Amino acid sequence: MRSLPHGTGRKPPIVYRGRVKIALMDSGIGLLAATAAVRRLRPDADLVLSLDPDGMPWGPRTPEDLTERALAVAEAAAAHRPDALIVGCNTATVHALTALRARLEPDVPVIGTVPAIKPAAAGGGPLAIWATPATTGSPYQKDLIQNFADGVAVTEVPCWGLAEAVERADETAIDAAVAAAAELTPEDVTTVVLGCTHYELVAERIRAAVQRPAAPPLALHGSATAVAAQALRRIGERPAPGAPAGGTLTVLLSGREGALPPAALTYAEGRLLRQVTTAG
Repeated sequence: MRSLPHGTGRKPPIVYRGRVKIALMDSGIGLLAATAAVRRLRPDADLVLSLDPDGMPWGPRTPEDLTERALAVAEAAAAHRPDALIVGCNTATVHALTALRARLEPDVPVIGTVPAIKPAAAGGGPLAIWATPATTGSPYQKDLIQNFADGVAVTEVPCWGLAEAVERADETAIDAAVAAAAELTPEDVTTVVLGCTHYELVAERIRAAVQRPAAPPLALHGSATAVAAQALRRIGERPAPGAPAGGTLTVLLSGREGALPPAALTYAEGRLLRQVTTAG
């Protein structure tokens, strides 16, 4: 919010409201991309990260089992009374978003993560969607392509083992998985949609693997910044990247307070959280 002084041509100063608290949830560190986006947009926001190390990975679970795990993780976060909850996982959004909203809203707005197919398709094509094998070819992704990329050449690329390698920060496995997915990506692709939140943590490695010599710069489309901005809109707040960096950090591990997994600090998005004070 801004104060509106009268009789002056100077730019009015930003006036910050009370503390903003944003919670994010995922089975693992895929939520780091959206967390970093929230941190950049609102350095003053208190952050609650709710992970599920006891139940990960969520991908191989049945939709019913995944929804049960997601609800438990969300309720652990909700106990800290956040203003909004971001589901920092594409798979959980597909299977559990309706149940999460039914359980938590209207008290806590729930924001899901959807692959950025619409803005990617707006730039023309051809484009590739890198996603987990479970999501690739799924009715969910097919519907997104039909609704938002009609008339654009789209290749769905299954990224075997990439999310798991990113979660472990296994450099060798990441390189192998990225290289394998790049081999499945047509040479004329100009845009890649990162259809899993884990992939945003290795976006530049994906760019380097897919970029063709002498071709225009490859466009990458993730969801983190848009999701963070949507969370602020849902609670009537605006981005304020110049706000004082006084936000706190709470990490929940299957409901227990703890610390970020060591692998998180392998990535720039995780290291950014070192500047956030641990809530006490």
